[in-house]
Order: sequence, then C-alpha cells, then structure tokens
Amino acid sequence: MNKQSGSLEGSRETVGVVLVGHGQPASDCPPQLIGELMMLEWRANGHGAHGGHGHGPSADPSAVERRVAELDATIRDWPRTAENDPYRVGFERLAEQVRPMLGTELFAIGYNEFCRPSTTDAVESLIARGARHLYVISVMMTPGGVHSERDIPRELETIRRKHPDVTIEYAWPFDLPYVAQFLAQHVRNWQKSGRMTAGRESQT
Repeated sequence: MNKQSGSLEGSRETVGVVLVGHGQPASDCPPQLIGELMMLEWRANGHGAHGGHGHGPSADPSAVERRVAELDATIRDWPRTAENDPYRVGFERLAEQVRPMLGTELFAIGYNEFCRPSTTDAVESLIARGARHLYVISVMMTPGGVHSERDIPRELETIRRKHPDVTIEYAWPFDLPYVAQFLAQHVRNWQKSGRMTAGRESQT
C-alpha cells in the first residue's frame, strides 16, 4: 500500500481489486431449486450416504455436473430487487465505500454463490479491461469457512491456469488481531453513540 495516499501501489490501469461477497438467493426463487443445488454440491464433495456425485451409486457424474451448472445459472440469474435480495443492496453499499479508498480504476464485485456476477465473472471482467495484477478479497473473515478456504481458492486457481500472464493474489487469511480490534472498536463506538440505549427505548 502507498502509505501517503492509501492507494494500492502500481498503475491504476493494470492493478485491480475484486471484492467477494457470500451472495444469497432471491427470496422469491423456488426453494426446491436451492435445495437440489445444495444437495448435489454436498454429495459432489464426498458427503452423503453414497458419497461422490449424484443421487446414487449409478448416477452419471457428467449429468450431475450439467444439472449443477443449470441450477447454479438459474439461481444466479434470478431477477433481483431491493426487496427480494437486501444482501446484494447492502454489499453494493459496502463496495462503494471501499472503492475510492483503493485508488484504482479496476474494481469489481463478485459473489461466491447464488448471485451474479460470480467471482470468476468479476475477475475475468477486470482482466478484459487490462488488469495484470489482481487482488481478491472476501468479506467472509472467519477462519475455517469452506467458501473462503476452499471454494474461492479453487476458483482462482482455475483462472490462473487460463491466464498465466496475470498475477492473482488472494488476500487471505485476515490478520485476526486486526479483525478483533475492529470488532471491539465497533462495540465501543456503538456504545458511545448511544444507539444501545436508543434501541432499548424503541422496544419499550
């Protein structure tokens, strides 16, 4: 980081950042689609009575993969509004706060699951705009999470193989003392603001 400006070091035209959120399904997306997708992904990762892919030992892995891709696309492409996806609205608000602090023209958001653009879509969009050094950071800070420690790294490794001339750094894990300090300071700020008292009064 540039200590004077707070901007990332390097060219604004070639250094980029992708901010990755969890993502959630639209509230009006049929729950059976989400349930089927999660079940197939769970079994594909070696869980369930039969392990491996599919609904049983005779399931065709390629057919299951096609079904997973179909379900994933349907859920991600579901029309979004502030009413059916408040998480997306909140995440985009956060991204707008982060973006000017980085000092780069190349900034994009992506979602780990359930929403567009995907992490891959976001990274590819910046590469297409000329990014040659990318930093990917997740808002999921807690160690041990399957998305932060398995899903995102796997996705980025696939992109690296496709674009060997582009440096992609995954800014993980977070510095736990720094995160702890942030959380503790948030509580102190909340207390000083009087919002705790105001919240109790509004409930009476």
